[in-house]
Amino acid sequence: MTEKEKMQAGQTYSAVDPDLVRELNEVKEKIREYNDLRPSDKPAQRKLLKTLLGHIADDEVLIIQPFYCDYGQQISVGRRFFANFNFTVLDEAQVTIGDDCFIGPNVSIYTACHSTDPTERNTRQEWARPVRIGNNVWIGGSATILPGVTVGDNVTIGAGSVVTRDIPSNSIAVGNPCRVVKTIM
Repeated sequence: MTEKEKMQAGQTYSAVDPDLVRELNEVKEKIREYNDLRPSDKPAQRKLLKTLLGHIADDEVLIIQPFYCDYGQQISVGRRFFANFNFTVLDEAQVTIGDDCFIGPNVSIYTACHSTDPTERNTRQEWARPVRIGNNVWIGGSATILPGVTVGDNVTIGAGSVVTRDIPSNSIAVGNPCRVVKTIM
């Protein structure tokens, strides 16, 4: 298996593999191009996002600049997706976001995992776990979604929350670590 195939399969892989580093740099060039587009040029933004992201459900997607990601092709967004500025996605694994999701400013979604052992970590070996976000989700500003988390449908994540575990559908969840404080519907 290539290092990319290992990464996509959730296996340990070399984060400094030359092919992966080359791909990261190519994506960074596209990200720079996207972030340098005029904010009023929505058609050019959508056109570039369609080449950058793995799946966009419709033309109503709006990601306010600046936006950052690692690979892009591992990101799938549903209909009427909106993300405010400084949306950051480390998409070493799949990141799937449903319909009618709203992402506040400075939100980060991480899939990359690193060893807590410094010797292992210094080998630059890592692995990744997918993140899934359901439909009708609002993630408040400066929230962080960690690897392997699933957020259900009809969920609100409070600003500044650090989501370390799954959040069930029809919930309001807040805090660090994020926890359900109210069930709705």
